[in-house]
Amino acid sequence: MNFSPNSKVLVQGVTEPLGGRHAALMKAYGTNVVAGVSPGHGGQELEGIPIFELVEQATAAVGTIDTTLIFEPPYSVLDAAYEAIASGIRQIIIITAGMPPLDMVRLVRKAEATETLVVGPNCPGIILPGKLLLGTHPTQLYTPGKVGLISCAGTLTYEVALELTKAGLGQSIGVGIGRDAIVGSSFAQWLQILDEDEKTQAIVLVGEIAGNGGEEAAARYIKEAIDKPVVAYMAGQQVPREKLRGHAGTVIAAQLLAQEGKKKATELGADLDLAARKIEVFQRAKIPLAARPGEIAKLLKKVIKKK
Repeated sequence: MNFSPNSKVLVQGVTEPLGGRHAALMKAYGTNVVAGVSPGHGGQELEGIPIFELVEQATAAVGTIDTTLIFEPPYSVLDAAYEAIASGIRQIIIITAGMPPLDMVRLVRKAEATETLVVGPNCPGIILPGKLLLGTHPTQLYTPGKVGLISCAGTLTYEVALELTKAGLGQSIGVGIGRDAIVGSSFAQWLQILDEDEKTQAIVLVGEIAGNGGEEAAARYIKEAIDKPVVAYMAGQQVPREKLRGHAGTVIAAQLLAQEGKKKATELGADLDLAARKIEVFQRAKIPLAARPGEIAKLLKKVIKKK
């Protein structure tokens, strides 16, 4: 991991509405955004950021680039990532939602072969509070500190960050890994990174009951390999049996269970076994599990004090 205020950052899809807005916000926060890439817009500028047709043209003009953020449309993301890797960029953050799963499978294989770190897709990226913004995190909710925050969510990540901030527990880093069926880097990978990070003294993991098993693998990894204090929160107590993705399905099923009882929620597809299994894995690993976001900071303080 090489994230610092001096890191050179590229924005691919810089003329896309989301890309242009957040490129400017990142630069205003102090991130060293040295170039943007957008075919058909080469030679232009956005908030003082030079725009190039190709990544190789950008690297030729500004030198080695450490990290690229991709805001390209879903079906253009794979080509953009391949282009970045071919130009020697080894840290890729994909903000775009809706990337085809098969494209992501191909990218994961390419990333493994080239030792490239991929974050996302469909994620808010990374923030080092007070130092560096690589994505869409609302910076006003974060404050510098020593708690590493890893989450598969978007807005829920910001809510947890705010709870930590209000409790006087700042963040060393905030990472949104994305909630798609296939993501570049996992909870376990980031747990290892933060366990080795001298600026991180404790870790908060935010997962969901619904999902692909990443939370269970993370719980086992914490038990086996992580020495630092870890507190977890699992959003959503029920998930539909059918292949339903996204936060809305999780929330709706949980509300149905609360309002109409277990039988009704089960009739509508809520899989109670999945929730019980994931929670049990964390309990067996003896990882403190908050019941709601507002409990995370209080629980974390207890764990830190005990350690």
